[in-house]
Amino acid sequence: MFREMRRFKQKLNVTECEEILKRNTSGTLALLGDGGYPYAVPLSYVYVSGKIFFHCAKAGHKIDAIKNYDKASFCIIDKDKIVPEEYTTYFRSVIAFGKIRIIADTLELEAALNILAKKYSPDQVEGRQKEIEQQISRVAMIELRIEHLSGKEAIELR
Repeated sequence: MFREMRRFKQKLNVTECEEILKRNTSGTLALLGDGGYPYAVPLSYVYVSGKIFFHCAKAGHKIDAIKNYDKASFCIIDKDKIVPEEYTTYFRSVIAFGKIRIIADTLELEAALNILAKKYSPDQVEGRQKEIEQQISRVAMIELRIEHLSGKEAIELR
């Protein structure tokens, strides 16, 4: 179903891909948008156990796209160093493919919000709980369940 990487010597293994997902803070979510046009949007996220979580408003282009089509991809650029004298870049990136959904259950929503908030405000236990309590009725959480993970890096980085 998913294509094999053509330049297999540059392929990252699953563990390397997961480490990249864990250490980064933003990437680009790609959805099937209005009129069949791709819709790619940069987002903050958190990765946990084969799932990527995002937060957003309860209404908008992203929500509409997810309601209309449950497949998505998410791309992280971990390294992008231009090497002019070699006419190339030293790069490292990961793409996750999977099924995406809007979390409807309140307890699951709160748990996902806690995971996300902990990543970005690890030392603010009381503050993050207060923020979640204030915002939970106004925020949506989205889950991308990864079905395929692919990573690639410049051969010079190996």
